[in-house]
Amino acid sequence: MSLQAPAAAAKPPSKHLRRYGPWALVTGASDGIGRAIAERLAMGGFNLVLVARRQEALDALAADLGRTGVETRVVANDLGPRGGAAQLDRATADLDVGLVIAAAGFGTSGDLLESRLETELDMVDLNCRAVVEISSVFGHRLAKRGRGGLVLFSSVLAFQGAAGAANYAATKAFVQTFAEGLGEELKPRGVDVLATAPGPTHTGFASRANMKMGFAASPEDVARATIAALGRSGTVRPGFVAKLLGWSLTPLPRRARAAIMGRAMASMRPKPASAA
Repeated sequence: MSLQAPAAAAKPPSKHLRRYGPWALVTGASDGIGRAIAERLAMGGFNLVLVARRQEALDALAADLGRTGVETRVVANDLGPRGGAAQLDRATADLDVGLVIAAAGFGTSGDLLESRLETELDMVDLNCRAVVEISSVFGHRLAKRGRGGLVLFSSVLAFQGAAGAANYAATKAFVQTFAEGLGEELKPRGVDVLATAPGPTHTGFASRANMKMGFAASPEDVARATIAALGRSGTVRPGFVAKLLGWSLTPLPRRARAAIMGRAMASMRPKPASAA
């Protein structure tokens, strides 16, 4: 864990800073959507707890964000193993954390029977169990202070199954349902819960899942839409593709939606060399 002091005067407080501040915690902050959200929150005046596995990447990000005049605290933490949220709680016990962005997660592509079981179970741990841990640990803190925000990451795949991403889609369906129910539980306590359900996005996710994406949103697009929806909606679908899929698929029977999304996933996987 390391702490960076501000290098310049902070900007006047933003609407979200007044509502949730002064500190925001972002998991998965080293790259992709998590990094884009951290950068956007820093521009809004939030002090930031930056969480990911790679210490060096977090230190570099903290140095960059420090130039905006905010304070940063780096916590290198692998949330996959049980107890990661408790470690975060201890590492931030002296901070008034009012906004938690649980952006850490990963996905795979391909049939379940062709995947390593250990990898698939690791995905369940990070995408589901760790989300529950973070929501419980920091939900108590936010409820105690009487105000706060919690952002959980769903996906366009959360609303139906998808061949080629059966387990990943299921983990995101869990997050979507969890966020919807938790939002109703925490609303009377002054805590806003938002499920962000992006479509294809240009992040490290695609390379890890061995997928090639054509029409995809940028991490900055997702970050902008997510922050704009805080306190105004229970679910947001950032990006044109996510919105289009929502509008076009919602009227269809669930089985038809699953078939369509399965074909979409197959189109993003590299073709075997023999079929090229």
